[in-house]
Amino acid sequence: MVFRSSNKLEAFESAVAEMIWKAANGGDDLEVAEFLLCSGDVPGRKRSFRFDQIIWCIMSNSSVIDGDLYSSMSESEEEDVENSFFEGGESSSSVHDAQYFDDIIGEHVYKPDVPVQLIPFKGLIFKSLKLAIKMYSEYAEIGDFDVRLSTKSRFDNKIIKKKHVICNRGGKQKKKSCDTLGTSGVRRKGNSNSRAIGCQAKIIFESVYGTPDYKVFQFDEVHNHPLEKRSDLKKARQMSYSEKDFIVRASTSKIGPTMAHKLRASLRGGYEFVKPKVVDYKNLRRYINSVIGYKDAQMIVNTMNDRRAYYTNYSFEFNCQDDVLDCMFWADEMEKTYYAEFGDVILFDATFRTNKYRMVFVPFTTIDHHKKSVTVGSGLLSNESIESYSWLLKAFLKTHGKEPTLVLTDQDAAIKQAVENVFHNSKHRLCMWHIMKKLKKKISDDLFTNIDFRKRFSKLVWDISMKPDVFEVKWGLLMKEFNLEDTRWFKDMFTIRDSWIPGYFSDIPMCGLMKITSRSESMNSFFNTYSESGNLLSNFMMNYDTAIQKQMNTQRELDTTSKKASYKMQTPREIELQASKVEIKAEEKEINCSCEHLSVWVFYVDMLLQ
Repeated sequence: MVFRSSNKLEAFESAVAEMIWKAANGGDDLEVAEFLLCSGDVPGRKRSFRFDQIIWCIMSNSSVIDGDLYSSMSESEEEDVENSFFEGGESSSSVHDAQYFDDIIGEHVYKPDVPVQLIPFKGLIFKSLKLAIKMYSEYAEIGDFDVRLSTKSRFDNKIIKKKHVICNRGGKQKKKSCDTLGTSGVRRKGNSNSRAIGCQAKIIFESVYGTPDYKVFQFDEVHNHPLEKRSDLKKARQMSYSEKDFIVRASTSKIGPTMAHKLRASLRGGYEFVKPKVVDYKNLRRYINSVIGYKDAQMIVNTMNDRRAYYTNYSFEFNCQDDVLDCMFWADEMEKTYYAEFGDVILFDATFRTNKYRMVFVPFTTIDHHKKSVTVGSGLLSNESIESYSWLLKAFLKTHGKEPTLVLTDQDAAIKQAVENVFHNSKHRLCMWHIMKKLKKKISDDLFTNIDFRKRFSKLVWDISMKPDVFEVKWGLLMKEFNLEDTRWFKDMFTIRDSWIPGYFSDIPMCGLMKITSRSESMNSFFNTYSESGNLLSNFMMNYDTAIQKQMNTQRELDTTSKKASYKMQTPREIELQASKVEIKAEEKEINCSCEHLSVWVFYVDMLLQ
């Protein structure tokens, strides 16, 4: 999660446009994807800043995981070979109209049944190694077997002298040594199947010296294994655009590769209609994560900076320690509107297991006019120190411009100190539920089972109408009656009574909205339904955008329902009916969030897949 400094990023910006143009014209997609992780500027296209579109950019080169074809290629020429290995996989119609069967030559020897005009022969010349390998791949597809690139030799000038392309079942299995008599303390490797059975079918291409041409140096046609059905070949397992799109979009709702494969099979009408296997779905997800790698934090910061620059009233703040992302806070236009209208009382609490870096997710919550919890800002922290929470609250204050009247949290010491340091004019209230659930541990079992004590104590602390002076008198009497004057926990709770007893907040407007952090716990649970502990930050932000979309859609539905609702009269008097029809003229202000949640990350991939 290393964060690359901005001065180093400037060196990349001039090359981004050129790399994108290369991608659109058949260039190296993987290289472009890595550049796009650090840039959001795309010439000729509408700017969009969604994380799933960046993921799409990476995914566009995912054919490298569809098989073990790519084993040892590193030079640019050979990368072109790999990228085009399965291109143009359809042969002429006359070839496809024919019926092919395996010709068994002798015992356990199999020869592909391929039209004579498509069978290579020694001395056949090609204009490039790329065309030569493409020819053999088409031959293998018609012959119903898979191939892979194998060894090569080079001239002194690094030009490839010979290149081997072999049957996918060629090679030998690795020998395993296992002492069955003395395995104490030795971890045995699990058994695994191997496709390698020593098949000798192969073709060797040799460079024609002094020219870019290559010729067939050796061609071995027969196999030592039955040939496969065409539907079982690895080309048939290659993922289509729609399948890749389905996997990425499913991941935004916490649907992993295995479940995505099940859903795909259900939607298509059966597993026989889904050619890629579960392992192909998993490999795609693994490949995306491996390409993002250490660029994860950099991609998040750059994309959020672009949102701040191009979205209306979007705020984003971040902080780094030694080039490592330490804290970040963000809020969009709608969240700012919610805070401006309903931000008198807010609550926040940390939740874990949302990303692989164990960064703490801190959503800020308030209650809207539908009595529903809404998010007014969110943050990620690398730790729960006083400094981290203080930075987060300062970013919150900078974004919204005013302090809340009342802040509700649990008894976390770091949060308590940070609230005191930053929110000087706000009243800090502790969650009563967190305090009351400790009661069992602080008193004896006999007293806890005393129904009279529990009933009187609960009535005392939960009474919102009781004045502070009355509370103090009744507290003293109750402590004396049950011999609790010297109990340390009750002394401590009485000392901080103005932080949790309802009577001490009666002069604060809206103080009765929230007395416990259950809404915060509920909001954390809501976000956790869309995220998981193994997420990269980019995956987490995709899940977060999905959750916010769901929340905003709920608000729109409630607004529509409210406008259509007819009000039930409480009395038969006409004055009430007349009053219900009176329009209260007020400034109508409709806010539509301009942020394209879940639209940034798909954009880059669409561009590269076209």
